[in-house]
Amino acid sequence: MPDARLRRSLASAVLLACVCVGWSAASAQTAADALPTAAATSAAGAALTAEKPSPPTVAPSQAGKLPLDEQVRWLSRAARSGLLASMGDADLVALFESLDPLTLPHYLKQGPNGYPSYEFTLVRRERIRGVWPDRPDHMLVRLTREPLRIYARWLPDGAHAGQELIYDDSTRPDQVYGHLGGLLGVVPLWASLHGPLARAQSNHSVRDLGVEYITRQFLAEGRKFAEAGVTRASRIEVKTIEGARVVAFTYETPTGQPEFYAKKEILGLDLERPWFRSVESFDNDGNIFESIVFQNVVPKTFDDQTFDPRNPDYRF
Repeated sequence: MPDARLRRSLASAVLLACVCVGWSAASAQTAADALPTAAATSAAGAALTAEKPSPPTVAPSQAGKLPLDEQVRWLSRAARSGLLASMGDADLVALFESLDPLTLPHYLKQGPNGYPSYEFTLVRRERIRGVWPDRPDHMLVRLTREPLRIYARWLPDGAHAGQELIYDDSTRPDQVYGHLGGLLGVVPLWASLHGPLARAQSNHSVRDLGVEYITRQFLAEGRKFAEAGVTRASRIEVKTIEGARVVAFTYETPTGQPEFYAKKEILGLDLERPWFRSVESFDNDGNIFESIVFQNVVPKTFDDQTFDPRNPDYRF
């Protein structure tokens, strides 16, 4: 019996590496390369707003007995129909513990990992130069693709309240415009996308804003997880984080940083769509260094004025 379990674990590791090899080769790719094409994302994004399908006919208690491809289809239908969101905590945990370890990455890979154009609020903390902030940033973000354009505002109840920035890949792909902190809070200016001003409050590029980022990073790490023998989450639980109810998967790596992005990560899966709503990342000493929670995520259509610093609703 132990030999059979070992064979299944090794098979899962090999398969997971095959699923994610295109994504982890992305250590040499850009962030956008690791996502579905914009056209595919747009087409699939429209499907997310369509009428909900009926729930799957197979009961959740039997879903783990289906072949892998059917498990992925079952999970997609269960999410879009509202079945997952209606399930109790214990039943959700039992369901995901029963599924093939490849079902989740396959489900996320088929996407879409975000809407082609949407608005969301975000609660974020990052450890910058060793310091964990007392208050999180609370942000309103408007984002659209084809081309990638972003407007972000720091809300009054969070850190850095009142700051704003705009990014437009079609006009200045290597620069951001906005109030970036300190004196820059009253003197808006253009700054390098990867320069010290733009990174003063975050370890990430503004291009990483959006629900796609967490899912993309999970898939990119998949091959390394598989090679290290990590094929299943060490813990699965249901949490409500900043008002969002999620299935939380804890993944722990054997070596941690720098081979992996984090020693441990807790990823919160949205119950209706194929993306993660939250992530907590921990370093080799067990200290949290990043926490991101997406609150309200709403598809919207924006005009050019949304990404124009001259918009009278903005304070540039």
